[in-house]
Parts: sequence; C-alpha cells; structure tokens
Amino acid sequence: MVGEIAALTVALCWAIAARMFRVLGASFSPLSLNLWKGVVAIVLLVTVTQLFLPPVTLPVSAYAWLLFSGIVGIGIGDTCFFQALNRIGDTQSVLITETLAPIFTALLAMAWIAEWLTWQQWLGIALVLISVDMVVKVKRRAELHLFAPSGYLFAAAAALCQAVGAVISRDILTSYTIDAFNASLVRLVGGLAIIVVLMVVLRKSWLPKSDKPLQMWKTFAMATILGTAAALYLQMVAFANAKAGVVQTLIATSAVMSLAVAWVLGERANRGTVFWSFAALAGVAVLVAAGHFAAH
Repeated sequence: MVGEIAALTVALCWAIAARMFRVLGASFSPLSLNLWKGVVAIVLLVTVTQLFLPPVTLPVSAYAWLLFSGIVGIGIGDTCFFQALNRIGDTQSVLITETLAPIFTALLAMAWIAEWLTWQQWLGIALVLISVDMVVKVKRRAELHLFAPSGYLFAAAAALCQAVGAVISRDILTSYTIDAFNASLVRLVGGLAIIVVLMVVLRKSWLPKSDKPLQMWKTFAMATILGTAAALYLQMVAFANAKAGVVQTLIATSAVMSLAVAWVLGERANRGTVFWSFAALAGVAVLVAAGHFAAH
C-alpha cells in the first residue's frame, strides 16, 4: 500500500500547490514558472542526495532513460498542457488530460513492461476517472465552453507524455537500485533542460513581475517545495511500489482533493460535487484493495 498512499499524497500536494501556482500565474509566464520551480526543486534535491544519501551508480543507459522521461513527461508534457489551457480552458484541459493519462499509462505499461492490471483494478480506474470527470464538470458548469481543435490535440499529447514518463520511471525504478530522491533529480534535470531550450527559442521573459515581490517569492517557495520537490519525490516512491496505471489514476484524484482544500478554506461544494467525490473515494478504495489482494 506504500505506492498507493504515496500517489494519493502527490494528489493532495498538487491540489494545495495548484492554488498557489494559480496566484503566481499573474507574475510568471507558464514557462518561466516551470523553469524557476524546477531550479529550486533541483537545489533541494541536490542538497538531500549529496549530504544524506549514499552515491548511486547506474549504467549510462539508465540515466539516459530517466533524463528522457523527464524531457517528455515534465518538459514537453507540461508545455503541451499549458498550450491546451490557453486554447480550450482549464475544464476541458483537465478532463481530457486526467482521463486519458491513466488509460494511456496502463496500456503503455502492458506493452512496454508487461505490467497487467486485474479486472478489479480496471473497475477501480473506471470509477475514479468517471467520478473525477463529473467533479470537474459540475465545478465548472458555468464556465464558457471554448472549442479549438488544436487545444484538444495538445491536451491528448500532454496525457501521452505523462504516460511515457510514468512508464519509463516505473521501468527504471523496478529494474535498478536507485532511491526516489536521485530518480526525481535526474528526471527534473531532463525536464528543465527542454524548458530552457523552449524559453530561448520562444524568447520568453526569464524573470517575474510583481508589485509585491517578497510575498510573491514566499508563495513561490511554499508552492515549489510542496508541489514540485515533495510531489516529484513521492511520485517516484509511488512508481517504485505500485503499478504505473494505478499510480497515474490515483494522482488524477487531485481534482477531488482540491475540493477538500477548498472546504478547509471555507468554501462549500454543492451536492453534485460531494456525491461524485465520494464515488471517486469508492474507486480509490477498490483500487487499493485490489492492489493489496493482487500482492498476496
């Protein structure tokens, strides 16, 4: 159950950090925000790996695959998702990406690393994904619907990139002896490299602009520690201990976790979102129970 718990914690970290990153979007461009949160997370991970953990030695090919998973999953995947946001809005982008990513991951894991799911796990995945989709639809029902074919393609591409990054990570973590901190660091370096290239090519602004820089950097620090460094580490823990398709599905519950965060902050949800949130939790229970029985 370690992998499942880690994946759910990732979803919670992202749900909390998303609110802070949304605020920071007024000061940073999407690429510059991705860049600086990556830089800070790398500094944190380097500190941990160099001071507290024994050195890791892997074949060059393993490092190359981890770097590639970061380039695809973090660098290209996030960029595609930002493009989708600009074209079709957050509702449709989240619906498509969070629905397709777990399915792509499960199918790719079968083809790449022969990782098969039980029918009970597929049932749990279906229940979680349907519930998450309904939560997002109910939450954003009043939002203006945007239609741009390219936006849907970018959202699907983001889901595919997430799946590729997830399956490669799962493969390396189960094939070699490497801790989650070092794996996260290598992946993040790969993702950051492609982001730097994109910023140079697209000539994006490197520095943020804010009327309250001190408050902005405080928010940025908290969001980065929680939503990037901690979430990426826990994601690697999850992939090391649970099937890729299951992990990606549980991480997709971040949309439901955001409701819990909103409730703590005093916001109230309607009956529809509450119902589908409990349905998602039932799906999570099925997934975790199925994984527990499969392990025994």
